[in-house]
Amino acid sequence: MNLFESNQPEFAWWVEINTAVPRCTYYFGPFDTEREAQLSRTGYVEDLYEEEARDIIALVKQCQPDVLTVFQEKAEVQISSF
Repeated sequence: MNLFESNQPEFAWWVEINTAVPRCTYYFGPFDTEREAQLSRTGYVEDLYEEEARDIIALVKQCQPDVLTVFQEKAEVQISSF
């Protein structure tokens, strides 16, 4: 038995983009190679910026997202008065 063999298939490559405005995580893919995902990343960032998304962070990673767009709730801040 080879210790490096796995019964699970290798995950595909995805572009994961997090934005602060709106607070979302987007997944674009799947891609067969890391290079293919890297080359596509810029276009996705530009599209989101044109749609007025801000504070954009884009990563290329191997994963298997369950949901392609995750909307995060706004953080609620409670201020106590004395």
